Amino acid sequence: MKFGPIPVAGCAGAILAHSLKTPKGVFKKGRILSAADGEALVAAGLRTVVAARLEPGDVGENEAASELAKAAAGNGVRVAGAYTGRANLFATVHGLAVIDRASIDRFNRVDETLTLATVQPYAVVAPDQMIATLKVIPFAVSRAAVDRCLAVARETGALLRIAPLGAKRLVLIQTRLPGLKETILDKTVATTRERLAALGSSLIHERRCDHRSEALMLEITAAIEAGADLVLIAGASAIVDRRDVIPAAITGAGGLIEHFGMPVDPGNLMLMGRLGTVPVLGLPGCARSPKVNGFDWVLQRLLANLPVGPREIMGMGVGGLLADIPSRPLPRALATREAGAPPTAPRAPRIAALVLAAGQSRRMGTLNKLLIEIDGVPMVRRVVEMLRQSKADPIVVVTGHEHEKLSAALGGLAVTIVYNPDFAQGLSTSLKAGIAALDAETDGALVCLGDMPRVGGAEVDRLIGAFNPVEGRGVVVPTRNGKRGNPVLWSKRFFAEMNQVAGDVGARHLIGAYPEMVAEVEMAGDGVLTDIDTPQALAKLAASGVKITA
Repeated sequence: MKFGPIPVAGCAGAILAHSLKTPKGVFKKGRILSAADGEALVAAGLRTVVAARLEPGDVGENEAASELAKAAAGNGVRVAGAYTGRANLFATVHGLAVIDRASIDRFNRVDETLTLATVQPYAVVAPDQMIATLKVIPFAVSRAAVDRCLAVARETGALLRIAPLGAKRLVLIQTRLPGLKETILDKTVATTRERLAALGSSLIHERRCDHRSEALMLEITAAIEAGADLVLIAGASAIVDRRDVIPAAITGAGGLIEHFGMPVDPGNLMLMGRLGTVPVLGLPGCARSPKVNGFDWVLQRLLANLPVGPREIMGMGVGGLLADIPSRPLPRALATREAGAPPTAPRAPRIAALVLAAGQSRRMGTLNKLLIEIDGVPMVRRVVEMLRQSKADPIVVVTGHEHEKLSAALGGLAVTIVYNPDFAQGLSTSLKAGIAALDAETDGALVCLGDMPRVGGAEVDRLIGAFNPVEGRGVVVPTRNGKRGNPVLWSKRFFAEMNQVAGDVGARHLIGAYPEMVAEVEMAGDGVLTDIDTPQALAKLAASGVKITA
């Protein structure tokens, strides 16, 4: 790849390295310059720009990022579309992130321009949580470097995957000694239930007995007979030796002791045994607390059906000092509103679609354009069906003029219909009504026009894939041959200003007010520029071979 200052007169095809403000607007970093761009830059008084040109053997940043991310992803991982050289990877299931640390280190050492960052190995992740990001640093990279990284990924089949958490049935047995309050045992039950619920499993029985091997042995046998997939034993006294009460009860019931102790603090005094195929854990005292301890690390792997024996436990020492550090949280069910979903974990954005369908279709004459059938489907329904093929959710349709007819045309579709009684006052009232219908979890809104039936779900997903307000892409605009179209995706940070708009206008003026937040996504087709709002536009659509029924 060639990089550096080049004459503006010959810049067509080059990739702009730094954003520029011109009388024609902002030319953003990464823009592929055209001959017309060169003329605009000359008119702005520029003679050179810093840009990059691909050479034979180079791979563009997005192509490289997408190819490498797909090679790195294993089961339970979804790769989002690449944008500005970045492809994010998301979990598709609730589970543990299984990461091949050694192979990822090798991957990252191939070339300084190719980077893969992940969450911690064996982190509990929720669906749609971002677990890794693949970033290509420059605008292009050599094919040879990409191929060397691909070779690393192919050696193991995948660099990271998600081991789903299984729904297992557990039994908790607690032993008693004189002076041990029943309230402590009751709290242990509550903490254990919440800990398991956060991981998708359940406590089916809780039993109590004296702190004697003979009594405990009977309870272990009863737990196995009750159908337990895993048995937990919280002793009235800590285990201090392989011949103590709890291990003696496990072996007395016909089981074996696989490991005692672990290099994690708190959690040192955990014991792992097995009776047949059923794991039996002697819990450390810290397991009565909701805070994360070594027991959690073993429990999570068992519930995800991952190997966890002496070798794995002895390998937990690095990072195993958990006491009194800020990153030692409560279990997710106690610390968050939704079990298994960390409140601040990166995740795929929640993008709603607002379909503005309240207008009176004055330019179409006596017809309501939104009810005109295109290939047998009302135009507004066709737009909504397209959106249902994308990642946008929920879909909110704002109606006004002929509300009943539009509602009937949308019958049976999973959409929210919002009636705007002020529709005659213009487009802004419908925009406000749509925003008001969104919940606090919405990250952005795709503002769609009900008369644009040629936009596809894949094009919508390209807009959603480019959305990242943190990286300066809070307004995502589709373009075709450099001309801006619709729908436009807006970050929720703009909702307050959109609510201040009045009259028969939308929020287009905000694009000019915040050029640093605008990302343009070039589309392959003209659908983003085509609205059917006049008889002439309808006739042109019919001439393309589409069946029209007014």
